[in-house]
Amino acid sequence: MLSFGHLRLWGYYAQRRAEGFRYPEICEMNEDLSKYHRPMGTLLAHIADGKDLEHYRLSDEQVEFFRENGYLKGIRLLNDDQVDVLRAELEQLMNPEHPGRHLFHEYHSNESTDADRVLFHALGAWRVLPGFHDLLWNPAFLVPASQLLGGPVRFWHDQLFCKPARHGGVVAWHQDYSYWTRTTPLAHLTCWIGLDDSTRENGCLHYVPGSHKWPDLPKPVLAGGLEESRSSLPEALQEKFKPVAVEMKKGEGSFHHARTMHGSGANDTPRPRRATVINVFLDGVMSNSNEPLLEGVPVIPKGEKMGGQFFPLLFKG
Repeated sequence: MLSFGHLRLWGYYAQRRAEGFRYPEICEMNEDLSKYHRPMGTLLAHIADGKDLEHYRLSDEQVEFFRENGYLKGIRLLNDDQVDVLRAELEQLMNPEHPGRHLFHEYHSNESTDADRVLFHALGAWRVLPGFHDLLWNPAFLVPASQLLGGPVRFWHDQLFCKPARHGGVVAWHQDYSYWTRTTPLAHLTCWIGLDDSTRENGCLHYVPGSHKWPDLPKPVLAGGLEESRSSLPEALQEKFKPVAVEMKKGEGSFHHARTMHGSGANDTPRPRRATVINVFLDGVMSNSNEPLLEGVPVIPKGEKMGGQFFPLLFKG
């Protein structure tokens, strides 16, 4: 039986074809889309030629705010149609029986150990469905990312986060680079994109301004208690721990430095809080491990530059 998500997605593509866009054939169902380092579907069809990029650029004031605070919020990255496509794909991917599940590097129907506090979290959606695949090449994301990184943008990995209605779980205070020391040097950037309005009530992101200037800290259990990692901070950092809520509309995104402390609370509202995340780094970052950098990915020996099928160059800058 077709799910509502399938019907909405197929309806979107049918509408786009009727408008003159052609959806390319993607060889086989559940083919690994990481083989294709270009847009494959219609998510970015409204972008005529990709040459007029100036209007995506951040202002000098926005870049300076990021440098000073370690984050930047409220950047329009998706229109309503694009949000609808990604919501429909997410609905499919949250089904643990989805035939493309084996392509994920990680897949947690609930990363929390508390059945009453659910956090769906998965890495690798770009390999499975065309909307999340093509999102990586969205110039509204890539142009600011290149500005903030200071050069060419290379892909690290993507993530899906869903806090279901009424019992959505928390994400503990953490620095992303605490989990990423298997790559070096630190020249990383995270882009968080809301597929719903995010509010204090449904568990929006909170950032600690200036924390990107702090040292590397131990990594907590990501879906553990929100405040546990905060309580383990040195006293000097406790005094500087003044988080701010980052409320945004669906289709808006935020960027943050890989050392910026951030976390998010529970969702007890009657609506889900869904998001996707794109993690990138400056071209030239190297492997810092002789183990696989992601589950199912061939080893890149320590000291060698990151690249290949799973870590494509997205934007030359």
